[in-house]
Amino acid sequence: MNRTTAYLAQELAAASPAKRVAMLIDRAIGSLGEAVQAIERGDIQARWNANQRASNIIETLWRTLDLEKGGEIAANLDKLYGFMLDRLTQVDLKNDPAPAREVATLLEPLRRSWHELVQREAQAAAAQRPDPAAGASADRRLVVSA
Repeated sequence: MNRTTAYLAQELAAASPAKRVAMLIDRAIGSLGEAVQAIERGDIQARWNANQRASNIIETLWRTLDLEKGGEIAANLDKLYGFMLDRLTQVDLKNDPAPAREVATLLEPLRRSWHELVQREAQAAAAQRPDPAAGASADRRLVVSA
């Protein structure tokens, strides 16, 4: 395992569930971009590898949906992920970049939403952490008054 892979594995392991989803969607979009570039270069193997990676990520997202607890949003994502996987088969069958671009475009609003959720989680966690400066001054007051 190289350093980049080890770092990403460590970051993924420490991430919240929302952060993991955001990271996976980022990786899927990046892989789709790689597939498009590979098609433009005529590199069939690189196209297949990148498209396979994106498909695997979307399949993972699809399989981990909780349709019972997720309600209408999960039901919509269920349909969307299935549609995306159907479109990505066309990338390899026709060596066509259009479906990869289409799926990346569909993933973009999801990416923004997950990153917004991650940001809100970070803000909420920061708001709950005690201010070290406030704690230090309070400790000094206790020492001085003692």
